[in-house]
Amino acid sequence: MNSSSQLTPTQPSAVSRATEAFERAHGTPPPLVVRAPGRVNLIGEHTDYNDGFVLPMALPFDLVIAAAAIDGSDVTATSEGFGSTSFNLSDDPLATPGWGRYLHGMGVMLSGAGHRTQAWTGCVETDIPTGASLSSSAALEVAAGLAFIGGADSTVTPLELARLGQRVENEIFGLPTGIMDQLVSASAIAGTALLIDCRTLQQRAVPLPEEAVVVVMDTGTRRELVDSAFGDRQRDCADAARVLGVTALRDATMSDLGRVNGHETLVRRARHVITENERTCAAAAAMEIGDAPALGHLMNESHRSLAGCFEVSGPALDAIVAAAQAAPGCYGARMTGGGFAGCAVALVERDALERFSASVLESYRAPVSQRSIAPVELWPVEPSQGADMIHESA
Repeated sequence: MNSSSQLTPTQPSAVSRATEAFERAHGTPPPLVVRAPGRVNLIGEHTDYNDGFVLPMALPFDLVIAAAAIDGSDVTATSEGFGSTSFNLSDDPLATPGWGRYLHGMGVMLSGAGHRTQAWTGCVETDIPTGASLSSSAALEVAAGLAFIGGADSTVTPLELARLGQRVENEIFGLPTGIMDQLVSASAIAGTALLIDCRTLQQRAVPLPEEAVVVVMDTGTRRELVDSAFGDRQRDCADAARVLGVTALRDATMSDLGRVNGHETLVRRARHVITENERTCAAAAAMEIGDAPALGHLMNESHRSLAGCFEVSGPALDAIVAAAQAAPGCYGARMTGGGFAGCAVALVERDALERFSASVLESYRAPVSQRSIAPVELWPVEPSQGADMIHESA
């Protein structure tokens, strides 16, 4: 099996690749370099668009834009992995194809919200696996926002940047996603996860237990969010809230479920959201006292609920989670992100990391029912810093 275990990608960092690409293209160092990280959600899945709680952390995998501000409203960008894009900020973002639509959307959203922006030309590089449920699109939105702002010598708060990135997903791509991905990419604090209340948008930094390390496990399978059942789950949750007479499932309790007679699917969806919110708050409390076994147990329970009640796991995710849970030193494991394919996450005893990785890579077998398009990889990761401007225009 084509598998590997590594801490970070072995190729040069996205920062150095973007900077070097800009210098090759323009003959000078980039005046502006911005970065935004991907994220892994430790627990609190499919709760964000239900006004609930989530507990993500930023990854040491970045999306980077090296750029120079230019006059006018034409934006051009190139990426070694994804080709080139160009657009005019006065045009409709819906007319811009491919990944350029994320850039175009952020420029339009920022100016529409009253922020001063500047067109730019630049190079985009990323270390974040695309389509692996690690929020590569949110990182692109956040980094693009910083590029538009930085080129204009303007400012924007991380919260506003995250809100505008969510609007790009919701209004331009038509995806009913919550704000978690953009918010953690924009505002994460190094060394901690973030407990986010998705109703109030209050955030609390929560440290990981000292003896534990987070391991992101890429199954090599991929999904397209727009083609998945994500929208169906969001509608199920909205229907369940309507039947229960609450604003969002954040407001429901287990005792309310008896009032959803004859709607077994809605009962299952609501049960997951209610119990997942409870698990997420309990997980933050366990982390604050350094209780790794309790956190791991909650992660295991989360996966069971996601697979059984919310039905968003998949054969590859179930297989790698089972391999992780059976491996030495594993406190707990679960799928992460929207589901169906992509990555899972495990909490592992730091001293058992090598034995854990070897065991998972030896025992995991990709199911024949689900095609893998990337190698199976394990990445031990520490919580990273949120987005920033590495080098600003003079």
